[in-house]
Amino acid sequence: MNTITIFFERLAIEARIGVLPRELKNTQRIYVDADISVQQTQEVDDLDIKTVLDYRLLRQVIIEECTREHVHLVEALGQMISNRLLKDFDEVVAVKLRISKPSAFDDCDAVGIEFNISR
Repeated sequence: MNTITIFFERLAIEARIGVLPRELKNTQRIYVDADISVQQTQEVDDLDIKTVLDYRLLRQVIIEECTREHVHLVEALGQMISNRLLKDFDEVVAVKLRISKPSAFDDCDAVGIEFNISR
């Protein structure tokens, strides 16, 4: 069996996240980078998308978790996304997320967390 990695770079999402008064009132842009390790259990058939894990489904889960409700801590959001990906997709064996807030500080491009979890 092979393991492949599906990745997303700088997936831009308007999220309700943070603990500051302005963050409690408004959405803010976050970026999600994700490396999702997937165990391939069957031969890939070029004419049948059902023989692979459709990355559109993974993207949808990430967006849903980021926009479902207000989350105070980026660390909690990373845990929510990772847990959902592992719960919803049996073939996912590991998740590495990097969630960044580009507008948090004026003196740097972004601040955030990197989160790693595996089965």
